[in-house]
Amino acid sequence: MLVNSPHPVLACAAAIEAALQDVNGVEPAFMRTSEKADALLALARLETQLAALRLKVMAAADDVAEESGARDVAAWLAHESHDAPAACRADLHLGTALDSRWTRLAAGITAGAVNLAQARVIARALDELPDDLDPALLVQAEEHLVEAAGEYRPDQLRVLSRRILDVIAPEIGEAEEAKQLAREEERAWETTSLTLTRRGDGTTRLTGLLPDAAAVRLATYLDAFTSPRQQSTTAMPQHRARGQAFCALLEHLDPAKLPDHGGDATTVMVTIDHAALAKDLAAAAGLVGTDDKITAAQARRLACTAQIIPVVLGGKSEILDLGRTRRHFSPAQRKALRLRDQRCRGENCTVPASWCEAHHWKPWSKDGKTNLADGILLCSHHHHRAHDNRYSSERMPNGDIRFHRRN
Repeated sequence: MLVNSPHPVLACAAAIEAALQDVNGVEPAFMRTSEKADALLALARLETQLAALRLKVMAAADDVAEESGARDVAAWLAHESHDAPAACRADLHLGTALDSRWTRLAAGITAGAVNLAQARVIARALDELPDDLDPALLVQAEEHLVEAAGEYRPDQLRVLSRRILDVIAPEIGEAEEAKQLAREEERAWETTSLTLTRRGDGTTRLTGLLPDAAAVRLATYLDAFTSPRQQSTTAMPQHRARGQAFCALLEHLDPAKLPDHGGDATTVMVTIDHAALAKDLAAAAGLVGTDDKITAAQARRLACTAQIIPVVLGGKSEILDLGRTRRHFSPAQRKALRLRDQRCRGENCTVPASWCEAHHWKPWSKDGKTNLADGILLCSHHHHRAHDNRYSSERMPNGDIRFHRRN
C-alpha cells in the first residue's frame, strides 16, 4: 500500500520541529562565546527564512479562509493561533505584496539577507512610489533598497527610502518628494488623535498621534522647561522630565488667550473648606464641575500661578470668599521678580528666572500679600516642594530657600 509523502513544506516544518526538540534541553550557558555569537546570527537568519516561508503560504491560502468561512486567512490564523489580529493582517498584506509585486525583496528575505523589519520598510516605501513611475525605475529602486538592507537598520532604511528617487532618478526626485511630503502631511492631519484615559489611581494616560511638525514644536517647548533641570545633581529619565514639563507647560498657558468656554475665559474654580486651606489636610479641595479632588497643598501652589478661582467654604458649605485671579502676580510684578531674583531661589538651584514661577512666601490663605516683598521665584521642582507638607522651609540670609525633609 502506497502512502502519500507529506508536502515538502510540511516535511520542512516537521524537520524543524524535530530539530528544536533535540536541543530543547541544551543549556546555552555552556556554549563558547564564539558559538553563542554564531548561533545568534544563524538563528536570526533562520527565523527570517521561516517567516518568509510562512508569508508565502499565507499569500496562497485564500482557500483556507473560504473553507472555514473566515474573512481572510489572517483572521483564520489569528483565531487558530491566538495571535494578534493586527499582526496577522500585516503579515498577510506583506506576504501578498511579496508574492505579487516585490519578488526581488521576497528573494532577499528567503535568503535571510533581509529581515522582516527591513522588509516592511522597503515594501511600504515601494508601495508609496508614484503609480506612473517607469517600471524600470521601480525595479531599480527595489534592487537598491534590497542591497542597502545588508548595511542599514530599518530606521536608516526608512530615511533612505524617502529619497530613493533622488538616488536612482535625480531629475524627478525633487518633484516627487514634494508630492510625497504633501501626501504625508495630509495623512498626518487626518490621523491626528489624542485620548485621555483615567487609570483610577490619580493619573490619566495621555495617548496621541501628532503630525511631525507639531510634535517637534511640542518637544521644543518641553525641552525649554527641562533643559535647566539637566544641571541638577539628581538624574531624571527624559520621559519623566518631559511629563513634568508638560504639566508645567499647561500651568503657564495664558487663559486670556484661550477660546471662551461656557462664555468665560478658561478658568478653574477650586472649592475648599477654610480649615483645610489653613492646615495641611490631605485631600480637601475639589475642582468645580468634576469629581476630582486635589490636596490643599496643591490648591495653594496652583493659586500662586494657575488661573484658578479659590472658593473658600464655611462649615455649611456657604461661600466665605470667592477669590479673584488678581491674587496672582501681575506681569509687571513677575518682570520685577525676574530682575531681582535672576534664578530660582531654592538653595543651590541654577534654574534661570525665565523658567521659574512666582511663589507667595507667606501663603495668601494666611493673609499673604501679592507684592514683591512677599514674592519669590521658584522653579517647578522647588515650587512643588514649597507646598509639600513633607518638607519644611526656611529663608536664608541671602534670600534663598532651604528645604528640610520632616522626620
